[in-house]
This record gives sequence, C-alpha cells and structure tokens, in this order.
Amino acid sequence: MAEKGINRRLLLGGGVAVALSAAVPASALAAGEAPLRAAVLEYTDQWTRATGLAELLRRAGFTVVPLDLTRPATGQPEPVDLMAFGSFTNNDAAYRTYVAEHGTSLREFAADGRVVLDLAQSDQLGASVAYLPETLGAVRTDSDYDTIHPTAPDHPLVAGLRTSGGLLFTGRNTSVRVSWETVKEWRSMRVLMACDATGFPPALLEGRHGSGRFLVSSLTVDKCFDATGAVTQPAAAVEDSAAFFAALARYVRLVRAGAAPAVTPTPMPPEAPAGPLVGHVETTKARIWARPGLDPALHPRWLCTFRTGLRPRRTVNAELSTANDHTLLVDLHGLRPGTTYEFSLEPTRAAPGFTPLTGSFTTAPPPGRPAVVTMGMGSCAPSTPDRVWTRIMDEGCDSFVMLGDTPYVDTSDLAVARRKHRQFLVQPEISRLVRSMPVWATWDDHDFGGNDKHGDYTGKANNRTAFVDHRANATFGHAADGTLLTTREAGQGIYTSFRRGPVEVFLLDPRWFSRTEPSWADPAEPTCLGRVQWDWLREGLRTSTAPFKALATGMIWDDKQNSESDDWGTYAHERDAILDYITAERIPGCFLIGGDIHVSRALNYGPRVGYDLWQYIVSPLHNSTIPSLNVPSPHLVHSAVEPHTFLKLVADTTVSNPTLTATWINRDGRKLFEVHRTASEMGHRV
Repeated sequence: MAEKGINRRLLLGGGVAVALSAAVPASALAAGEAPLRAAVLEYTDQWTRATGLAELLRRAGFTVVPLDLTRPATGQPEPVDLMAFGSFTNNDAAYRTYVAEHGTSLREFAADGRVVLDLAQSDQLGASVAYLPETLGAVRTDSDYDTIHPTAPDHPLVAGLRTSGGLLFTGRNTSVRVSWETVKEWRSMRVLMACDATGFPPALLEGRHGSGRFLVSSLTVDKCFDATGAVTQPAAAVEDSAAFFAALARYVRLVRAGAAPAVTPTPMPPEAPAGPLVGHVETTKARIWARPGLDPALHPRWLCTFRTGLRPRRTVNAELSTANDHTLLVDLHGLRPGTTYEFSLEPTRAAPGFTPLTGSFTTAPPPGRPAVVTMGMGSCAPSTPDRVWTRIMDEGCDSFVMLGDTPYVDTSDLAVARRKHRQFLVQPEISRLVRSMPVWATWDDHDFGGNDKHGDYTGKANNRTAFVDHRANATFGHAADGTLLTTREAGQGIYTSFRRGPVEVFLLDPRWFSRTEPSWADPAEPTCLGRVQWDWLREGLRTSTAPFKALATGMIWDDKQNSESDDWGTYAHERDAILDYITAERIPGCFLIGGDIHVSRALNYGPRVGYDLWQYIVSPLHNSTIPSLNVPSPHLVHSAVEPHTFLKLVADTTVSNPTLTATWINRDGRKLFEVHRTASEMGHRV
C-alpha cells in the first residue's frame, strides 16, 4: 500500500519502539479519585514520523509508565489499569515478542477487570490479534479509510465525541489516514466505530473477557506529535484525539468498578462463501469441503444432502470447525462406483437469504474395469478471474490436481495465509471447477511460505494449517507417531495419494521434511522426503496395481539451473534412490510430474527404470513465464514458454494396449504439444 508516494512495506526495518523512560505526572483528578496508571509501548514509524499515545493518555489523567518488556502484564513493577499499544508498534520486534511470550498474562490482565488497547497495526506483520482469548477474535486486512462512523453512539467510548456530518475524527491531516489496516473479521466482539455507515468494516471493537475488556482498533488517532513534541495535526483533530482518550479514561474507571456496559457482540455480516470444493473421491466415498461464511456462533451445524438420479436423497450431518477457519469437511460413504452425484449444503438453523451450496461429482470407476479417465493438472495459478479454469472444464476433465503455488501465499502469518486461500477459491471460474469435479492438491514453495523455502522454514506450521483448512485430500501427511492423518489436526507434511480408475497419483511433499534430518538414501546428505514419507511411498509403489503411476511434486525432477535450490537436482541422491527402487522392484507404469518453473516441458530420460521414463512439467496457469528456465537438456523432447497452460492426461484401458496421452493446452484451447504412450512402452506385459 502506498501513501503519499511512500511504500510502507519497503520500510518495515526502520522506526523505533518507545517505552517511556520515566513516569509522566497525571493531570488533575476529580476529588477522591485515585490516578489511573497506563503501561505504554508506542512506535515512531517511518511513514508518519509521529507518536502521541503517551502524551494523550497523560492529558486524559493517566499516570503513564513504560511497559516493562521483561515482565508479564500482571507483573509490571507497579500495577496498571491499562495496557496500551500505539499505532504500528508491531513493526518493532519488541511488540511481536512481547505479545507472543506474554499472551496468557495479557488475558489474565483483562480478566482481572482491566483494559488492553491495541491501535492500528500492520497486517503483514500479524493480521490476527493472536493474544485474544479463544472466545474472541479480530483479523486485520490491508484496507485503509478516511471516514469513521459512530455505530454505538451511546457507548462511553463514543458518547460526547464531536461529529461533523455524522463522522468522527474529521479534519485530520490526510498524510495519516484515520483508519489503517482495518479489521475485516471478528468474533464475539461489539463494533463501536466503523469505517462505513453500514457498520462494516469495524474501526473500534470491544470484547469482554472475565471482568475486563479488550479494545482492538484500526484508528491512528494517537499520531499527533513529532519527535520534538510539535503538533502534526490541526488543532481540532488534536482536540478530537484528546476527547477520545479522555473518554477512554472514564471507560477504564467503569471497567475497574464493574460498571461498564455489557458487551453485546455484533454479528459479522455474511461473508461470500468459499466452496463447496469436491476433494478426494474414490469408488464408494467422497469428501466435500466448504466455508459457508455465516456467523459460526449462529450456524455451527450443517446438513449435506446428496443423491444420484431418481434414487432417494441421503443426508449427513456436519459440524463447522472453528479451529479450521470456520470450515466444513463432510465425508460421504456408501456411494456407487462410476456414478454421478449431486449434493447441497445448508445450515440446520434457518439463515434468511442464504442460498444452499450445491455441486456434483462422479465417483471413480472400479479399479479392474476398463475405463477412460481424463485428469487435469496445473501449477502456479492466479488468484484473479481467468478463463483457463473454464477451458479445463471445456476439455472434458473429470478431475483436477493442483501442483502447488495454488495459490501464492508468501507469508507465515496464519490469518493472511487463510485469507489468500479463500481469495483463491472464491474466484468465479475456480469456484465452478472445484464444485463440479474431484480436486486434489499439494504445495510448492509459495504456498509453503515463500520463494525457495525448505523444511527449515520457521513459519511452515502455520502454512500447513492454512493448507489443510482449505483442502479435502484423503490424508494430510502423518502424525507424530508416523500414522497417516485423515483429519485436519496438527501433523507433519501434507503428502497423499489417490487412485482414479487406471491412474494412481502419489502427491509427494518435498518441502516439509527437506533439510530436517540426514537422508535415508545417503546419511551424508540432507533429506528431501524424510524417512517416514519414503517408507510410505515405497510401500505404495510396491503394492499399486494401477496401470499408470504418477509421482507428482510441485518442484521439477532435475536441476533448474538457476540460483535457487528447490529442485530434485539438489536432492539427486533421493531422486536416484526412488528411481533405483522402481527399477529393482520392476514397477511398471511410472512417470514424473513437476511444475514451478513457469515453463512447460516434456523430457524423456530413456530406459532409466527398465523402460523409458518421462517427466511432464506444466507451468504456469497464470500469465507470467520465465523463458530463462527453458534450459537445454539432452532429454528435452518438447517445450513451450506459454502462459495459462494446463496438462490434460487421458488414461484409457478400454483398448487392448492401454494408453496414456498427455496434452499441454493453453486457455484458448490451443494444443502446445502431446506425448502418447502405451502400457507396453511403460513396462507392462500386454
């Protein structure tokens, strides 16, 4: 976001968090009143060069003391009534460390009848206010506003503030927007001020915890003075800020006395639903995912109704999971192979205006029955409308595999990662595809956390959470004891596999475990897959009866030949061991799938596994190509530096010598190139 030509995201390293070095005397008090004490941490940011929180609290009658960053909120050198964090303070590591280490104490502080105030913070450094208790929630987004509406005009924090044309905090210097990084989502909190007359998005939220209160705000009304103490806002704007903090002082006294108004939470307006997404589908089972967008407190229970043809409808109950970003995961059982089903999702409690979420899917044909399966694959996808998804459907794909960078997440902030997954899935063309066919997914570097990230990436757990929250694979890696995880609990990795007719796909995870332990293939080298995933893959390959077996990862199976190290060339010791195992066990039908490099390629490595081994690279689904990665190779047969490209795999076992045809197609329907192979060419005896 740019403001007056200054890009805040390019300047996050500067600025100074300031904890006052000495107490500032309180102003005059009403007779008999004990002075209020506020512990303050504020930030001299690079964009406004302004502060003011401590001074404004002092003018409001607080004794202002520094927040002792070495002590919990309940263990400050002297007891305080208010913990106050100034605007943009989370740009300093001191804030982030403090709230991470002392979240429990902050909750105890509020529960004991005191107040925590958190003003505008940068969403990219912590969109979610993580220290709030589980009963409350607030998530910021990258939206800024110049208008503030009083949505609770009788509340002590709002009553008596000056308004002009129905707006609060008017006449401010526009170099500092009055609401920055505005809250988009909240849970069990009351909206006291908002940026729009509709009451959304909030600018000031109040949440009750025990006998105290949390105040979460996007306001920058503390930014009134520069480093010398000179005023940076017009006189009327400073008066408005002073009036707000005076109201805050009165409010803190009410809270301390147990006389503050009860908090009646403001329901969130319905969000646009994400999904439904049809996930793992086999012959007799299917898994459906959705994020309906209704208030989870009002609509926790849901009903999935499904049927085929004229057969009676069947229903399954499902519970909204607040731990998984308010999403549903519904498992349907007792289905018939090779059969098309229609389904709908709706809350068990009436929700006026809500349209049931509907979709359809076709179960897999029985493994031994001759069949034709048409599967799409793609990587590096846009989170904007794009007709490439419509082309995938028009080409007759009955299933789809997302090979990573689907979407681009590039953060370790859980709230931001979840939001990016949702933004991806609600795109109209993507939404139509995922509600009408089975979709499986893995990740690559950008949905794992960032460019060229490996398993030593410290933020990977949050990105795994966001991934499993928004996908419906059959399994998500393994638990601590090595057993496969069929649920969305915390675990290790996201690898999975599935079979659809004559094709079995092993969706490997080369990110999570890489560089975390010595390699199972060569202890002198770092691992890529990890021992547990390798044991799983080895057993899966050995027991697979599928005519065609895809080993699919987001990264490519050879060396990208650039400065990055996230490719199988870096882990050649494990790649070669996998291929040696296929050779030794005489496993037929194997081929390799990769993405990532924004170039599409087909490579034939010759009889590496006892028959010709091919790699199919497909990238990108979006519009950005990287011609320099279309590097020369003696194995290269076809290539295309082409945007908006997907792979269409057609496996046909209705013929005497089953065939596997791979076609690279762009969004206009143009066939870029094609590779046609038979089962006998892939090691089968026909």
